[in-house]
Amino acid sequence: MRRITSSLEGSAGERHRGEYTQRLLPFHVCRNGTWLYRGQEIKRRAMLCLFASLIDRDEQGRYWLTTPTESGIIHVDDVPFLAVELDFRSGSNGQQNLCLRTNMDELLCVGDKHPLVCDWDRPSDDGTVPYVHIRSGSGGKPILARVSRAVVFELAALAVPGHVAGRPCLGVWSQGHFFPLSRLPQDDDASLCEEE
Repeated sequence: MRRITSSLEGSAGERHRGEYTQRLLPFHVCRNGTWLYRGQEIKRRAMLCLFASLIDRDEQGRYWLTTPTESGIIHVDDVPFLAVELDFRSGSNGQQNLCLRTNMDELLCVGDKHPLVCDWDRPSDDGTVPYVHIRSGSGGKPILARVSRAVVFELAALAVPGHVAGRPCLGVWSQGHFFPLSRLPQDDDASLCEEE
């Protein structure tokens, strides 16, 4: 860790009138959740969790690694985190709570603070990928975790029919809120698929 943090001091943004210049740090977060530093995988869990806690996102959607003394832009293929485990909890009055654990061991209970988001109003065979909101970056853009394929299958098993904005869909309930995952075909959509 000392090698990486000391190297950061030499490669991160330089202060200019109280602001950081835009420097690219040698970090890369792969789509599969692997973090690389100068092309080498970071394997130490404590270090990964530390860097993950320092991620920020600006108004242009760029990801920053920001420490009290250094700051710089990092490359992220999709989003910096994955939701890798689903924990089903029964709450008060039979209310279901869905909690997702990230690849950084952060537990997020799906609800107002951590909603599931996805482009659900597409045919279900389009492979829509859900994300969970972790927090907002300083630029107002969300910092998200992509829901892993295994967890998507678990969510699909819990999905029930519902309506959002008058459109039929499949979704899940958590903390009293309905989160759509995919659309259901309407009668006119179904007629297009019928054989003549």
